[in-house]
Amino acid sequence: MGSLGEQPQVAEDCMGLLQLLSDGTVVRSKSIDLITQQIPLANHKSNVLFKDSIYHKQNNLHLRLYKPASASNRSATALLPVVVFFHGGGFCFGSRTWPHFHNFCLTLASSLHALVVSPDYRLAPEHRLPAAFDDAEAALTWLRDQAVSGEGDHWFEGGPGVDFDRVYVLGDSSGGNIAHHLAFRFGSGSTELSPVRVRGYVLLGPFFGGVERTKSEDGPSEALLSLDLLDKFWRLSLPEGATRDHPMANPFGPTSPALESASIEPMLVIAGGSELLRDRAKEYAYKLKKMEGKKVDYIEFENEEHGFFSSNPSSDATKQLLRIIGNFTDNLNF
Repeated sequence: MGSLGEQPQVAEDCMGLLQLLSDGTVVRSKSIDLITQQIPLANHKSNVLFKDSIYHKQNNLHLRLYKPASASNRSATALLPVVVFFHGGGFCFGSRTWPHFHNFCLTLASSLHALVVSPDYRLAPEHRLPAAFDDAEAALTWLRDQAVSGEGDHWFEGGPGVDFDRVYVLGDSSGGNIAHHLAFRFGSGSTELSPVRVRGYVLLGPFFGGVERTKSEDGPSEALLSLDLLDKFWRLSLPEGATRDHPMANPFGPTSPALESASIEPMLVIAGGSELLRDRAKEYAYKLKKMEGKKVDYIEFENEEHGFFSSNPSSDATKQLLRIIGNFTDNLNF
């Protein structure tokens, strides 16, 4: 028999934000200072309103809505496109309420003049994959319900109204992996979501993995990211016993479904040139681009690290990124 006073040991530690103990207990820090103290504050976008709403009562999942307060320089009668943004965090932490994700969504709503939807999703290891994918699908289903229900959220009505025929999905890191899943889950035309029409997907530093290391993964660690931390995320988020070649981590793994025959909406993949995940993102984009009928573009920001747009919201690179995303969405309008 073990000692009655024996304490469980820390089996996995993710930056002190999340600890998995040897008895299976998950300990989450209430403070995210380690993340936020290294991120400069963005100017508050006073021209953007925001509020929270619940989208999945059973799992108590909320999302945050962002809406320009005025029509700005565009016509007051013009309908707003919808941008659905899935945050990052290695599937293990993160929330719509985290300041850098919140600030980025304020900026998206203002820069793209769009209604932005930022859903939370269940996190690992309490809820391993595919829980996050299921929740992302539920968020898009909720959006469809707003379009068809006479009792939807009033923010989708009034002036300016919302154009459900122009919906774009953006995903950061693990959110980029989610965007990949949604792109292939709903396919071209997204008919299951009608009258919602997803026109395109933007994957920002998507979190993919694989057993065989890439050159960028073998490179130097980033300010807030290391290969060890990436491996921990996979151990905590994938089904127990799965390797990094699991289809939910590696879209081109040995047991992953073939993607050649799938029809998807246009996709934009973006990575920083100094990201550990750069080669994964680049390989993903170029392999898809070679497949017949797939419109996929890849853009790399030289010397930028993972999540540069939310960690440095006022940088020239972030401003350029927003212009690129705006051009991508504008060019998909019919």
